[in-house]
Amino acid sequence: MLSVEEALQKILNEVDPLEEASVPILDSPGQVLAEDIKSDINVPPLDNSAMDGYAVISRDTRGASAESPKFLRVIDTVMAGSISQHEVVPGTAVRIMTGAPVPEGADSVVQFENTDEEKRKESAADRPITRVGILSETSPGLNIRKAGEDIARGTIALRQGTVIRPAEVGLLASLGYSQVKAIRRPVVAVLSTGNELVDVGKPLPEGKIYDSNTYSIAGLVRRYGAIPKILGIAQDSEEELISKLKQAQDADMLVTTGGVSAGDYDMVKDILARDGEMVFWKVRVKPGKPLAFGKIKGSSRDGTTRNIPHLGLPGNAVSCMVSFELFVRPALLKMMGKKNFTKPTVEAIMEDSVKNSAGRRIYDRAIVERRDGRYYARLTGPQGSGVLTSMSRANGLVLIPEDRKEVNKGEVVQAIMLDWNEEVNS
Repeated sequence: MLSVEEALQKILNEVDPLEEASVPILDSPGQVLAEDIKSDINVPPLDNSAMDGYAVISRDTRGASAESPKFLRVIDTVMAGSISQHEVVPGTAVRIMTGAPVPEGADSVVQFENTDEEKRKESAADRPITRVGILSETSPGLNIRKAGEDIARGTIALRQGTVIRPAEVGLLASLGYSQVKAIRRPVVAVLSTGNELVDVGKPLPEGKIYDSNTYSIAGLVRRYGAIPKILGIAQDSEEELISKLKQAQDADMLVTTGGVSAGDYDMVKDILARDGEMVFWKVRVKPGKPLAFGKIKGSSRDGTTRNIPHLGLPGNAVSCMVSFELFVRPALLKMMGKKNFTKPTVEAIMEDSVKNSAGRRIYDRAIVERRDGRYYARLTGPQGSGVLTSMSRANGLVLIPEDRKEVNKGEVVQAIMLDWNEEVNS
């Protein structure tokens, strides 16, 4: 059996980043930029006010105080989106709103709070303010955002390889982009196998179970930025399984659940070995030992033949989800052009004891909490590979090394945080 690291490396060796595609910026979060973004404009385009206040010449405010205001004549009011046609000359001021371009002649902005604006509003509610008292000194450049302060014309605003987040979406919008070139999202065909499975929304005959794997795996596919293509359920017959697998030929990856153990009807790995290419079967991990990885024949968008990576996950609900996190997720991230495949981890103090009689690396479901500056982990209850509630209650996986027969309460372990965002732009 392979170690977790050996199995993951074999998978990553067989996948490559996909091609780029043009996407609307609002659809791009989580994707990787496939081009440098060079700005053709200054952001902001003109010097503008960072405050609601009065645009003034700073030397006109020398000596100003609440006890000895400096009075200026107000010659205009300018709102954001408008440009004043008046020049500020000595002894004058322009009333200005946040974001409005600074009028010619002014070199600073005095915020309303440092003027007698409120008193004048109260005494002349129906008349425009024509005179204002400045209650504090200002200095050149105060409360003014310079043109190009955020992004200067001709500079690279975003580098190729950047993971797009909402901040990058906003930045693209500020430059006028409605579309952007990014590594496209993989399409992942998801197929559950087994005679015992019934799709949700249908009556449940005696002896059958609802198919949860399709939906948990499709949810994970979406969570990590790819597009699920649900193929449904394949019964335990070679003919039906092959028919379903043909529906995955235009996908970028195939993920199946079940059919990879050693039972009489576990045919996925056998068909993979016969009609495709089997890279490995079985990993030294718990849950999820019966993991199959290989390639099946598919076709690209232009009709040419290609190999599609196929991960055959175990059928037990927890096993398939843990296997996805460990092996499918990193492969998808690489296909999307990302570089960081490692989930965030913390050191946590165990609040339970765990035995390891299998000689495999264990990933137990746990609730990880921070208390008094330390992380603590407690198991979510029974850890059977079919106990899906153990996964639902967990926010982390505690790692028990294969060479440890037991980890006692109070010992420190590594905890993989399932719900933390691992994406950091360098």
